[in-house]
Amino acid sequence: MKFCTYNIQYGKGKDGHYDLERIAGEVAGADVIALQEVERHWTRSGNVDQAAELARLLDGYYWVYGAGVDIDGSYRDADGRLRNRRRQFGNMLLARLPIVMSRHHLLPKYASYGPLSIQRSALEGLVYTRERSLRIYSIHLTHLSAQTRLPQVEKLWEIHRQAPIEGAAVTGEAMPEWSQDPWPAPELPYQAILMGDFNFGPDSQEYRRMVGPLSDYGGQLINPEGFVDAWVQSGHAESDGVTSDLLGVPVRLDYFFVSSRLRERIREVHIDGAAQGSDHQPVWMDIDL
Repeated sequence: MKFCTYNIQYGKGKDGHYDLERIAGEVAGADVIALQEVERHWTRSGNVDQAAELARLLDGYYWVYGAGVDIDGSYRDADGRLRNRRRQFGNMLLARLPIVMSRHHLLPKYASYGPLSIQRSALEGLVYTRERSLRIYSIHLTHLSAQTRLPQVEKLWEIHRQAPIEGAAVTGEAMPEWSQDPWPAPELPYQAILMGDFNFGPDSQEYRRMVGPLSDYGGQLINPEGFVDAWVQSGHAESDGVTSDLLGVPVRLDYFFVSSRLRERIREVHIDGAAQGSDHQPVWMDIDL
């Protein structure tokens, strides 16, 4: 299966033009797509419902959307009638397999009277492959600082550990009005793939918290219930690769963190350095599921 994660910067490319068709072309062919910075009804991007437009352009994909930012964008039409509309900014998941269940997790946030502070989130989906069920996530962490990202990383760990305990969105004995429609089994799997813009480099403490500590005797301690960096697992060095920049310094900010028990199934990871649709580059992973 081919996975792709891409922070699309609401369709604004390196040329300054907003072009969702270009974005769709740059992710076409993936089996699972995680997008960040997908917005709905913002003036800067033409008041477009970008989630709906991307779904139209990427025909044949199941999709879900989760808004971190959700504010009023209502207006009155030419007749003076109120048209309720939400102005949103968040994450999207698309898959060729049905996304049989989805949950949306808001991440810890610091209010700010200074730098822009945006509500970030992790959008969860559940898919069934031939061999297994799998949790997939589209994630966007804060750009502000390590001190504001670390609580978000801890929240991701909590979400991961609690998922099998909490179960699916609907569990328990079915009442008649629920049993008319099928829903997924109540269990959520231990295995997961976290994809997205984590806004930290591989030399950061947040990165080390995700993948585990280095040993004084060489090598990295890999938690059997934790994650590996798919880029490194596929043969690249931690310090290699560029997906964006941090204060003007080229860096790898976009990752696939894959449940360590699936690490041997990772076949290849690459960064599409030619893509022009955003200030980030899409990252691709080929994994045998």
